[in-house]
Amino acid sequence: MPQMTTEGDPTTTHPRLAPDAPSISSARIAEVSLGTTRWDVERRETVFHVADLDVSYNGKLALKGVGVDIHEKTVTAFIGPSGCGKSTFIRCFNRMNDLIPGATVEGTVTYHGKDLYARNVDPVEVRRRIGMVFQKPNPFPKSIYDNVAFGPRALGLKHDLDERIESCLRRAALWDEVKDRLKDSAFGLSGGQQQRLCIARALATEPDVLLMDEPASALDPIATAAIEDLMHNLKREYTIIVVTHNMQQAARVADMTAFFSVDMHPDGRGRHGILVEYDATTKIFTQPSDKRTEDYVTGRFG
Repeated sequence: MPQMTTEGDPTTTHPRLAPDAPSISSARIAEVSLGTTRWDVERRETVFHVADLDVSYNGKLALKGVGVDIHEKTVTAFIGPSGCGKSTFIRCFNRMNDLIPGATVEGTVTYHGKDLYARNVDPVEVRRRIGMVFQKPNPFPKSIYDNVAFGPRALGLKHDLDERIESCLRRAALWDEVKDRLKDSAFGLSGGQQQRLCIARALATEPDVLLMDEPASALDPIATAAIEDLMHNLKREYTIIVVTHNMQQAARVADMTAFFSVDMHPDGRGRHGILVEYDATTKIFTQPSDKRTEDYVTGRFG
């Protein structure tokens, strides 16, 4: 179990969905039905335990009552309509909401049993262990080499830096494309290459978890396929959580899927996100337990 550095001291199921459901083809349903089961996942060590999680911005509730367990070396997808709190939730895992003025997080979020929101936990150390890749590729205005080297240098991890850079670029499936131009600007890469560079940069600080907030939404289909293949390969070493609006993508890459929706505030003034259902991806897309999930994955709303 990783030891985190701290400040101060270091059912009722619905019938199987019709194969002509508009959002996913019959071939895709047949494929996901052969995937990982919840039992397969829950045998693995729990990386994150979340219970009774509420998130508010300036006192306005954005996400209410979320509870999930996320297990090691799996891909977990968050799906749901816009405004349901998916990105808000993924930011809870590495305390990125701390950087948003007026944001408050209440409830339990533990990482390998350690309370991520305890007063003595250093959020910088949290973000080193729990890396993040954003929706739009955001390389630094530096060379390809210096982008990947940025984190290790900041952390004083300068031993065998060349080998570390090569290893991270290989794991991000980018080395063969850039090995002869490491000193060139990262801005000279294509969008898909830039996103894989950002993944390599995240890997360079030796994280345990990768958070990906719609990492392929700005990419073309070929680049998207490369990112999805990369996720399949990386889950051998890392726990991956991905937010996606693309249900076919969730079906292709995820072992577990959480479906979020929206609910009205008790006073009827506004709405907040809720977790409707969390289960093996195969079950979410072929035999969901909640009618709201079924309606969403079959394209009846959202």
